[in-house]
Amino acid sequence: MEVSRPLFPGYLFVALDPIRERWRPILSTLGIRTIIRNGDLPSRVDGRFISSLKAREVNGAIVKPTQPYIIGQAVRIAGGAFDGLAAKVIAMNEKDRVVVLLDLLNRTVKAHLTIDQLRSV
Repeated sequence: MEVSRPLFPGYLFVALDPIRERWRPILSTLGIRTIIRNGDLPSRVDGRFISSLKAREVNGAIVKPTQPYIIGQAVRIAGGAFDGLAAKVIAMNEKDRVVVLLDLLNRTVKAHLTIDQLRSV
């Protein structure tokens, strides 16, 4: 049986300009505990991230993408300091993270990566 769960439980995303708009009254709203801040201003979420969530919405729920990888599959790291390094998928969790094993400095290392950080071999 499939059960719907909140993608970000306890979070509310608000579009506002923290310089021009009064945002502190949000703190007195029933159910709001705090606002995540960077210094004294509310933290920002990239608009592309919000757009990607909206694109995955079906009937009011964010649909989890199909898993592009399977356990045991050989993959390569895409981008960053380890770009091109070979790895093997050992697990996938519900937060769109893939757990891989990779050989680094003559030892096996476990890494938790996003789907975007991998490519098929």
